[in-house]
Amino acid sequence: AATARLAPFGDRFSVRHGSFAEVLPTLEDESFQGIIMDLGVSSPQIDQADRGFSFQKDGPLDMRMNPEQGCPASEWLDQVTETELANVIYRFGEEPRSRRIAKAIIEGRPFSRTLELAELIKVASKYHGSKNHPATRTFQAIRIALNDELTQISDALPIAFQKLRINGHLGVISFHSLEDRLVKRFFQEYAAEKSEKDQYGNPLSPVLGKRIVRKGISGKKADASNPRARSARLRILKKLPL
Repeated sequence: AATARLAPFGDRFSVRHGSFAEVLPTLEDESFQGIIMDLGVSSPQIDQADRGFSFQKDGPLDMRMNPEQGCPASEWLDQVTETELANVIYRFGEEPRSRRIAKAIIEGRPFSRTLELAELIKVASKYHGSKNHPATRTFQAIRIALNDELTQISDALPIAFQKLRINGHLGVISFHSLEDRLVKRFFQEYAAEKSEKDQYGNPLSPVLGKRIVRKGISGKKADASNPRARSARLRILKKLPL
């Protein structure tokens, strides 16, 4: 889709297939004036039932960002223990009823379809009148664990900052609190106003940055035609000379 949309720019645009941590190391150091990392699952991935991300459309229980790597969620759920699954749902989904849901999943497996799993979670969680679908947090947790998303982000952020020229900007768009905490913590560590200093007031950090809009930019006022952007937060870090 990006290739077709940006075709008018000719050789100013190129597309590379891979995760952040795979692609970023292949790029030349200090060669970018700006880098934007969009951490969200794309709308086509969610809307295409055969990708297995949606708990509202029936499809194979897959959830892999790259269908050619790793195992689908259906196989992962067959292998995981109840304790491991409960911990994943609690940690990556921040789901308070994680143990109840994990127990039901283990007892009800195997699963091959998304709606099959979503319906079991809905019954097991015993949420009534919830604003969000009862399976929302559990599906998020399984997806994050399956794709090792938080490790990808943690590994990629320092590499991305390294690729910036002096006075270049790194922008990161996160869509849930787990991602945003990682980004916020990284920006704080690299920000000049937070860096440790020696007895003469000189920064000890080898690389320094300046946060642009300290609390980031919220997507809550996003256009009504793009409701999925409401949970987004953009944080920007400028690379400063030493």
